[in-house]
Formats: sequence, C-alpha cells, structure tokens
Amino acid sequence: MFQKLQRKWKVNGISLLLILTTFALGGSVCGIAGRKIMAFTGIEKGWLWGVVYIVVLTIIWPLCVLLISIPMGQFTFFKKYIGKILRRFGGKTSQLEAQNLTQTRIAIFASGKGTNVEAIIQYFSKDPFANIALVVCNKPGAGVLQIAADAGIETLLIENERFHNGDAYVPVLKARQIDWIILAGFLWKLPSALIRHWPSAILNIHPALLPKYGGKGMYGQKVHQAVIDAKDTASGISIHFVDEQYDHGEVIFQVCCPVLPEDTPQSLAARIQKLEHQHFPAQVARIIKSEKLVK
Repeated sequence: MFQKLQRKWKVNGISLLLILTTFALGGSVCGIAGRKIMAFTGIEKGWLWGVVYIVVLTIIWPLCVLLISIPMGQFTFFKKYIGKILRRFGGKTSQLEAQNLTQTRIAIFASGKGTNVEAIIQYFSKDPFANIALVVCNKPGAGVLQIAADAGIETLLIENERFHNGDAYVPVLKARQIDWIILAGFLWKLPSALIRHWPSAILNIHPALLPKYGGKGMYGQKVHQAVIDAKDTASGISIHFVDEQYDHGEVIFQVCCPVLPEDTPQSLAARIQKLEHQHFPAQVARIIKSEKLVK
C-alpha cells in the first residue's frame, strides 16, 4: 500500500511518512478545534449538533492540515492536494479531468548515470498529468537506479536473455499498467514484442540531428566525435518515436546548438546535455498529452 502511495504522489519514503503524519495530526487538530467551536454554538448534542459539527469540520480541515504541513515541510504538497479537492467541489476541472482522462503511467528505460531521468522525474513531480511509475535498467550499479530510489520510484533490473529472447518483460510492464515507454540513454535495441505492445507509445532522444549520425553503434561520445570529424557547424538533439530500426522512427522534435572549432567530444556533449535537460521532459509531456487527447 505504501509503495502505491509513493508512486501515486511521486514522493520518497521520508516524504510519505511526513505526509501521513500531517494527515493524522491535522485530523486530530481539526477534531479538537471543531469541538471547541461547537461549544460556542450552544447547540445541544443530537442530530442537529452532528450535522453542524460535520459542516464545521469540512470547513476547518483544510486550514488545520495546511498549518500542520508547514513545520512538517509538506506545505507545497498539501497546497496542491487541497486545491485539487476544492476544484472538484467547485466543479472546476482541468481539460484532462473534464474528459475523464486518467493519469498516464510512464516507464523510463536507461543504462547510465540517469541525468535525463532525473530531469524527467523533477518535471513530472510538478505536473499531475503523468506518473513515473517505473525505471528500467540493464546495468547493475548504474547511477539511474539510485536516482529512482531517492525519488521513491520502483526499479526493474533486466537481463539480456529474457529481454531479447524471452517475453521482453511485457507481462511485468503490463502488470504495472504502463502507458508509455521513454528511452533516456538506454543502449539496448528494443525487441519487437515491446514495440508491438506499445505502438506509437515509445519515445527516444538522440544526441544529434537525425537522420545524420544515427544507427547501430552511434551513441554517446561516438556521435559527438563523428560530428566533429565531419566538421559540421551545428549539432543538436532529436526526439523521435521508436520503431524496429535504430534511430529510425518519426522525428517529432529537434533543436540545434553550434559546434565550435575548438570543441572536443566532451565539450560538445556538455552543450548537448543542456539541451536534453531543457527540452526532453517538456516535449515528452507535450507529445503524450497531444496523443492522448486525440485518442
């Protein structure tokens, strides 16, 4: 149950404990304050007292919880939480809520340090449209696993044989109700089974302007070295749908940066990474929202 709450609210274990404590203390304070208020009304205990008491609690509960959330360091969470409740009571819902669209569940596949994963997690912690439900990694000890753990996100460490010659972990992803797969520095080619089960619902980012410098073996420093060797004056990032060929699916977003005469693969990589962190999370959100609204 606690893991489900962590995934739902996108918080780590410590934050979840503080949130639950705030709920408990806020409820107690609300009950005490409600009885104090009722003492001033002069209403005798009975059905009328019960009705008025419930109304009083309903009115003062948000204030009590918000006050308790301040010393608990959870004011931002409860401000959003209570705001969402009030919008529903007031009949004001977002475009997505009005169309009865459920929260999108995302699985991120990554192999390395996870800087793009961290940027995506931070972005969606402020956007209730989607939930980062799972981080999938093929490399034990990769930095991305710790990033996911710190964010309270479930991780899945996969092995080559099952991924490429078995069920491709499709049952695992289905059991977690994954809607979209995002590749953020994932170095294995996806098996056909995944692409069949998530058609037009897998996105990848490539550190060059496709169709140039894509294909098998073109990743990381190899891409940047190829750009420099070709004496290109511009490079950038490409976000594209994934099909059964390397870096071949429809490109849906590109942005450029200059390649300087003195650039090394490392300096160019640093410039490209800034573009990735700036644009990838927002474009993931834009694409998923637009695709789901069409459906």
